[in-house]
Amino acid sequence: MKNQCTYLFQSFKNEEDAFELTSALKANEIDYSIEVGKKGFDPAFVFETEIRVYIHENDEERALNLFTETIPANYYLYQFSDNELMEIVTKRDEWNDLDFKLALNLLRKRGKEIQPDVIQLLVDQRLQSLKQPEKSQKTWIYAGYILAFVSGFLGLFIGLSLRSSKKTLPNGEKMYTYIESDRKHGLYIALISIVILSITFLTSIVSLIGMHSQIL
Repeated sequence: MKNQCTYLFQSFKNEEDAFELTSALKANEIDYSIEVGKKGFDPAFVFETEIRVYIHENDEERALNLFTETIPANYYLYQFSDNELMEIVTKRDEWNDLDFKLALNLLRKRGKEIQPDVIQLLVDQRLQSLKQPEKSQKTWIYAGYILAFVSGFLGLFIGLSLRSSKKTLPNGEKMYTYIESDRKHGLYIALISIVILSITFLTSIVSLIGMHSQIL
């Protein structure tokens, strides 16, 4: 029995792109597995599908070399300016390893090679930037309070999201997405929603008991 593929190699938003990758992996006898899931949730109620392709970690270099060598000449990265390529290097967490390595390679060919110690410095700076929580979500806080009274369920949904939503940093560290004051509002919204839902439920029960008594 083959060992399970556990190393995340690439992520895609559509099946067509994932199929191109898996076809090439299969043709070169590189084991892989696919996982389809939800990338995450935000208060805007946006769920994003993510197709993840896993390989064995010891196959990473071979897989990257394969795509670096076979990438078509019209690949979109070739049209990027130096500044845009630098942004890929700076925000490595937003790009896959293939694009990151291609960006470094293209910069090197253009006479702008980036040394490893500089790359590490950029990574550290990016990590510090990502550790900063999102700006205050005033619109969703207002909406949460209104919906807590109008529709307890939706209010609870927003409240819990504001209160407990977390993001994972490139180094694997997890931290709360929103500032502490927004998280407090999320707790209040969730509590109000629970109270409203409880009252609505109890009112419905009392109403049903009353109707049953009248029938009897």
